Amino acid sequence: MPKGRLYLDATGAESIVIDYKLIDASANSWWGELTLEDFRRIQDGGGYIIEFADGVKGNCMLNKKINKAVSGLLPLYCYRFRGMGPVYR
Repeated sequence: MPKGRLYLDATGAESIVIDYKLIDASANSWWGELTLEDFRRIQDGGGYIIEFADGVKGNCMLNKKINKAVSGLLPLYCYRFRGMGPVYR
């Protein structure tokens, strides 16, 4: 899976490294799945900015999909992301 970043607010001051899979990417409607590289609790909903491996960014909403528990480690959550408008550089 390619690596990207998830910015937790519009200022870009705080970000998390993610693994993502872009499933559909049409002009204004794009979505996929992502997993946080490190354990972190984040809220479902909007207000996030995702940056893909090629440097393209877009506003998105997240919905928690499943909990991928690995034996003996903290759980990593898998999220579905849905784009809100076009992507930009």
